[in-house]
Amino acid sequence: MTLSISAIRVPPAPDTIDWITTAQALDAWLDSAPGHPLVLDTEFERVNTFYPIPGLVQLGLGDHFCLVDPDVAEHSSRFREVIADPAVTKLLYAMSEDLELFRDWLGINPKGVVDLQIGAAMAGAGFSLGYARFVETLFGETLDKSVTRSDWISRPLSEAQQRYAVEDIRFLAPMYEWISARLQERGLESALVEESARFADELAGQDDPDNHYLRLRGGWALSPQQQAVLRELVVWREQESRRRDRPRGRVLADALLIAIAERLPGTISELSNIQGVPAAVVRRYGEALLELVEHGRNLDTSNLGTSGVQLIAPPLTRDQQVVLKNLKRILRKVAEAVDIPMELLAPRKRLEKVVQDRTFAGSPFFQGWRARIFAPVVNDIEECLKS
Repeated sequence: MTLSISAIRVPPAPDTIDWITTAQALDAWLDSAPGHPLVLDTEFERVNTFYPIPGLVQLGLGDHFCLVDPDVAEHSSRFREVIADPAVTKLLYAMSEDLELFRDWLGINPKGVVDLQIGAAMAGAGFSLGYARFVETLFGETLDKSVTRSDWISRPLSEAQQRYAVEDIRFLAPMYEWISARLQERGLESALVEESARFADELAGQDDPDNHYLRLRGGWALSPQQQAVLRELVVWREQESRRRDRPRGRVLADALLIAIAERLPGTISELSNIQGVPAAVVRRYGEALLELVEHGRNLDTSNLGTSGVQLIAPPLTRDQQVVLKNLKRILRKVAEAVDIPMELLAPRKRLEKVVQDRTFAGSPFFQGWRARIFAPVVNDIEECLKS
């Protein structure tokens, strides 16, 4: 029987907002309610920078919620330990940007994290469901989002900002209770933890500058040698963006990196003649870019795709698109039967790779809880891939 919403207790909104103002006090507070999951959120700003600028940390244990300035959290040894401890459950909602903040700000890859947006999808509430909408759906409360994009760096924060910050975490534990009950009914008790950990690890892997070029899907048509050059250029841009703390596009746009790799300029004049490359970029980086092009041109590309350096995945051929369509027909029936959105259960990009590799069982993505769900149709899937 589905857990009734009325049976779930939502902690009341606090009369006053509690701030923890010292690292020592935060150390003690984090150990004040053993056995409770830690509810967690952050506010930050990133408009003209590569790295997000932390503005606020929101924490909750049981009925107790507090706000913490970034410098206090940064100097709390216990906070760092808890964030990195896989044995301490941390509840977040749409956690990707929060995890990126912790990696860039504190140098920590959070463990033991549970993303309740993923949990909502697994529980049949909808894919990529917004926090405020989920709160309203479950608990009938409408959240004030008017200060969402306000200045979280300056102090003091307004009363409205502080209330908003607490509301962003107050419903996480009750959400988790409802989601857990739904997943238990579906035999997916451990799936949310498994999927959240996989997602967190995947996000951390995307920080690798050596592999960022693979995300420039527009470079698939380049030759292996040109893709080797593109890889050199993208690694350089990652390093330069981080060094200058500037967004990637402010250093050099994706399209221009691809154009340089395609044209393989050997002189400043040739680089300048590439449409769209700003004169300021040529003046500042011209010689460095030419050296990168030359280095990439001299790389041995005979092992591309088999020994560490991969080729960017091309679009599917017409025949592969037919296979994908048939594959999606099989998997969509499964998704509908278990009431889990297709976008989560079998994302299109994952299916495209399955079609290109001609193997489903060998895909690392379709393991664990997904493998159990798809087990009844594995033979059908493999036959489809052979067609």
